[in-house]
Amino acid sequence: MKHLVLVLAAWLLAATGFAQKAAPSCCVKPAPDALVAFASLAADPAFMSGHDSPLPLDYTPQQAGKIITYSTPDSSTAHAYQVGPGTKDGKYLLVIHEWWGLNDYIKRETDRLAASLPGVTVLAVDLYDGKLATTAEEASRLVQAVDNNRAKNILRGALLHAGPKAQVASLGWCFGGGWSLQAALLAGKQAVGCVMYYGMPEKDVAKLKTLNTDVLGLFATQDQGISPAVVKQFQADMKKAGKQLTVHSFDAVHAFANPSNPKYDAKAATQANTIALNYLLKKFKLKA
Repeated sequence: MKHLVLVLAAWLLAATGFAQKAAPSCCVKPAPDALVAFASLAADPAFMSGHDSPLPLDYTPQQAGKIITYSTPDSSTAHAYQVGPGTKDGKYLLVIHEWWGLNDYIKRETDRLAASLPGVTVLAVDLYDGKLATTAEEASRLVQAVDNNRAKNILRGALLHAGPKAQVASLGWCFGGGWSLQAALLAGKQAVGCVMYYGMPEKDVAKLKTLNTDVLGLFATQDQGISPAVVKQFQADMKKAGKQLTVHSFDAVHAFANPSNPKYDAKAATQANTIALNYLLKKFKLKA
């Protein structure tokens, strides 16, 4: 009997030890969510103070641009500003607005891009469902109010609108810079290019491994939000994922390429826009 008790005790100790080894540690933290990280950043007073209200603009579209409505997978609809042929399964550039929303500045940038990318449909999606901000406080609230599942469905709807065989690249600034990378992830094998202007990088290396394209990152050395340290970590994460990231850093402030920004840096913006355009021309196999 005593021998049996000793055997049972040994078995219980071994089983307990196995369970302790097999159980996941409570202290293992998942990779930080990039979208949550940007929402937190948008609530930071220091980040908000770096965004002056957009300069007024009364813009009349120069291209044959129009607001379209398309279906989304969540049984709803979304809106976008579309310029170009709109050919099903053609070449598409998804443009994603700054934290101000799909305003006239974004429409003007969309027209500019469409004029330089012949045959490409440039689709500026609206992740705010029609809302706009004119102050940093309003923009901060809009960013924090974004339902990420809804935003992803808006992008998925845009991909369905483009067609299952469309070649898709993405481009965005600030809030839209981070979402440009998310759009590339959602596009899967259809993704042919991704441009991020000072956007929040994806921090989950496992997700980055699913990218079907390289990434062009245009950042600012004086950016206190998407800082050089954030960019350095992004480079390390992309290397771990086995994906190509090309970074160009400019001696400028956050949102330096936004012409609505009173701190707009025309020289840096022109350089960044030229780099982005040449990248997209190459990805879509177009002549300059």
